[in-house]
Formats: sequence, structure tokens, C-alpha cells
Amino acid sequence: MSESVVLPALGESVTEGTVTRWLKNVGDRVEVDEPLLEVSTDKVDTEVPSPVAGVLEEILVQEDETAEVGAVLARVGDGSGAPATESGSAAAPAEPAPAKEAPATAPPAQSTAESTTPEAPAAASAPPTGDAAGSQDVVLPSLGESITEGTVTRWLKNVGDSIEVDEPLLEVSTDKVDTEVPSPVAGVLQEIVVAEDETAEVGAVLARVGSGTPAPAAPQNDATTPAPQEAAPPAPAQSPAPEPKPAPEPTPTPAKAAAPAPAPASTPSSSYVTPIVRKLAAERGVDLSKVTGTGVGGRIRKEDVLAAAEQAAPAATSSGAAPTVEVSPLRGTSQPLSRLRKVIARRAVESMQATAQLTTVVEVDVTRIAQLRDQKKAEFLEKTGTKLSFLPFFAVAAAEALRTYPIINATVEDDTITYPSTENISIAVDTERGLLTPVVRDAGDKSIAQLSQDIADLAERTRDNKLTPDELAGGTFTLTNTGSRGALFDTPLVFLPQVAILGTGAVVKRPGVVSGPDGDAIAIRSMVYLALSYDHRIVDGADAARFLSQVKARLEAAEFEGNLGI
Repeated sequence: MSESVVLPALGESVTEGTVTRWLKNVGDRVEVDEPLLEVSTDKVDTEVPSPVAGVLEEILVQEDETAEVGAVLARVGDGSGAPATESGSAAAPAEPAPAKEAPATAPPAQSTAESTTPEAPAAASAPPTGDAAGSQDVVLPSLGESITEGTVTRWLKNVGDSIEVDEPLLEVSTDKVDTEVPSPVAGVLQEIVVAEDETAEVGAVLARVGSGTPAPAAPQNDATTPAPQEAAPPAPAQSPAPEPKPAPEPTPTPAKAAAPAPAPASTPSSSYVTPIVRKLAAERGVDLSKVTGTGVGGRIRKEDVLAAAEQAAPAATSSGAAPTVEVSPLRGTSQPLSRLRKVIARRAVESMQATAQLTTVVEVDVTRIAQLRDQKKAEFLEKTGTKLSFLPFFAVAAAEALRTYPIINATVEDDTITYPSTENISIAVDTERGLLTPVVRDAGDKSIAQLSQDIADLAERTRDNKLTPDELAGGTFTLTNTGSRGALFDTPLVFLPQVAILGTGAVVKRPGVVSGPDGDAIAIRSMVYLALSYDHRIVDGADAARFLSQVKARLEAAEFEGNLGI
């Protein structure tokens, strides 16, 4: 008796997900709630746990394949349903998903009068996909419910190149995700249908891969190996083909067949590098060929690149030589706008054309908050797990002032102004893909500890592309920490339907006049500029000034000990 493992619901608007990595092999023991696989959507990357304890008997959806919510991904039972130790019998059930690649007609076409012919129908359900006669279409997969098309940004293979199963063929960009499209079969890239910088709809044919190389994922299926008419381009690849014919069982790769489902996936995993990781490595000057991946199968992860960059930094500075200026790999190149950048650009232009925006700036003395932080930061970190920065103090002061002046927290659509009953503060987060604004909901009801944890969690998951769609929607006011990169202040842009955004500059120490009982004195003070941009169609300058005055007074009084939440 076996239990089905299905793709769970991952958000209200998410209808499907792509299996990015299997964490268990067929035949492995798994416990209740132990992660079985990783799934990626256009908004979230997550793990799917096993609903029962037992043995992974069958994998139905392979890595890089997409399944709908509720679809069966695998089956877990007592082990009787998957003789994983028998390479011949385990191979067929472990790879049912590739059957959709229409290999069933290949064995008759390829069939010779050899002893392998009777076995072809049984094995054709999985292995022969890459070596069947003719070619296999590579189509643009579905990358999210609201994504209907994608732009080819780079081809990773040229026509005539050999390619393995699941090896990345090209990179595709949409307004929400940059990803690689793998080859569904092993063979030779025969034709590129959609060129770089061209856009294709979901389901459109991007390329065609034909037979001609002995697919490592399917060595036991000798009926497909000969493919002589397609094997001409990669001539060396034909030599291994005759070897397995005399004795299919002892071919060099039955070790892979013993764990058929993960073998094709793990084969390319050590060389698979996502676009995000590749871009991060380029930005940090990390040579990926020298990085040891800690992911499954040696796959290089974002954490590996960051660790390599940190190790290289001390070595560069300890030499005593003049620091080398980092030169971006983008220097001297031309790059098309990503889909996300196009969306940001369109919204920015629409905002400027549809609204009348201006900015009011105040200077705030946050010396007392700086002193409070110094007193409480160790305790705060111990109890909350997050560092005590200035940002949650700004968020508390802003949320309180939004309640006093709800026009700053309003949203406008057509001729209607809506005054929300909650303060949902969007936090601007700089990511590798562009600026995104996840939402801290009910910010006015939260302590500094809660806000600090929420902001840190949202920022991390935004940069890792692990947010749900709902976490990017519903903001009523935006807070952007432009001072995190050292800027004193800027004039942030309001995005509809919101009517205001508050930019917080860098907190810097400088001389200031302090009034006391003995008169004025010069002292070192921690100062910051707060810049409020607003839609002048809705918000008057006096409204903005009153809002900023309340925020300024709250921050300078620094009576936050009761709001710390520790």
C-alpha cells in the first residue's frame, strides 16, 4: 500500500510548480514531514514533505518538470511497490514523466532484429526520449499563472552541440523570473527556433533536439542507441553506442539505473548554475570554476558564492597593496531590459504622468535613539535574533503618524480616495532582479521587535525570490531606506495607487546646536534626513509638513523602551 505525495497549494494565485530538486532517491527511507523535494513557482521556492513514513517507491515528476497543484509527484509506501535494487524493474516506474516526450513510437522505428527489441516497449516509458528517431521539441514552460510569454536572453548551446538530459539549453527572462530551460532529452541541438532577444509565448517551440548522442540517462535501452541517421554530427558519440548492445545489463551506467529517478537529475546538477547565482558571482568577482557547491550533487548555491567572496576579501586587503577597483563584467556590453525592469519602468512613467509629485524634507536628531540602540542591541539580538537598526524606529513613528493623518496612508483610484483601516507599510528591497516592495501588514499594531523581525524576514525572502504573491500586494504606504547605501536623502517616487512614500537617509554624526539650561552648545549629534514624496493631487504641502513634524517629534523624544517588545 502506498501513499501519494501531491503538490500542495502554494498561494491563492499559484496553480502549478516546477520540481527543482529531489532530496531523496527511489528506495530511500523517509520519515513523516521529512522534506522529499524542492518546488519552485514564480513567487515562492519551498520544500514538499512526505505525508507518511516509508520508502520512496516512485517518482512521477522529474526535476525541471512542471506539475499542477494537486498533481501526484511521488508515491511513498512500505517498499514493496518499488524494487529499487533491481535496475531493470526500477527504471521503468521511476521515470514516468518523460513518457510525455513521445518515445513510444521510437522503438519500432529504431528497432532492429536484435534481442533488445522485445524489451523496448517496457523500457520505452522513460529512457529512449533523447535517442529516438527524429527530434524532440523544446518548448517554453509555464513560469507562473500570470506569465504568458518570455524573452530568450541567452543560448547556452550552439546548433550541433551535444547536450544531456536536464542540461540547461537557454536562459529566459519574464517580468517575474529569470530562469534556465533545460533539455528534455539527450542528443544534439539541431535547430534554434527563437533567437536571443526574441519573445515567445508559453508553449511555443524554442528549439529542437535530435538523437545522435548516447543519452547517459538511458543506457539500458539499446533499441534507441543505434540512431545512425541522426548520429552523424557528433561522430565520437557513436562509439559508445555499440558497447552496451551485446550485454545491456552490464553497461557502465547501470549504477545510475539503480536509482533511476535522481540519476538524470543529479548528473547535471554539479554544472547547473542558476542565472541569479551566475549574476551574483559576476558582481562579486567570484570564479565559479573554483567554487565547491554545497547543494545536492555539488550544485553551487548563492551561499557558496557569498562565502567565496568573503574569503577573497580579507586576502585582497591584507596584502597592503592599493585596493583594486572592481570592474563590472557589464562594462562595454549591451543588455536588454529584463521583464521586471520593463514593468518598473512602465509603472514609474505612468506614476509621473498621472500624478503631481513633490517632496518635503526634514532633518531629525536621532541621537537619543542611537544611545538607546547601544544600550539594548545585545539584549535585542539575543531575544529576537535580529539586529536593532534604525529602520523599525522609523516604521513605528511613521505608522503612528499615518493614524493621525490618514490622507498620507490613503490610496486613490479614478475619482475615489480610500482611507484604509490598517497601516500596511511596503518596504523597498533592493534585489538582483530590481526593486521590490513586500508588505508589513498591520504595522501600526506591532512592536519594534515584531517590525524588525518582519522586515528582516521579508527582505531575505525577497532577495531569495521566496515570497508569495500576496506578500507583494496590499501596501498603503511605502518606506524606503535610501541611507542604507550612504545617501543623505533622495526624492523617492510614489507608485500608484499609494499617495506617499517616506525615504530615510543615512544617519551621520556631525556638530549640532544643543539648547540647555545654560544656553546653547555645540555637540556631536546623530542626524538623519527624512524625505516624504507625495501626490499633490491628493496631499497638500501642509499635510506633508504636519505628518513629518509628528514623525520628527516622536523620533527626537526617543521614548521607545515601551515599544521594544523584548
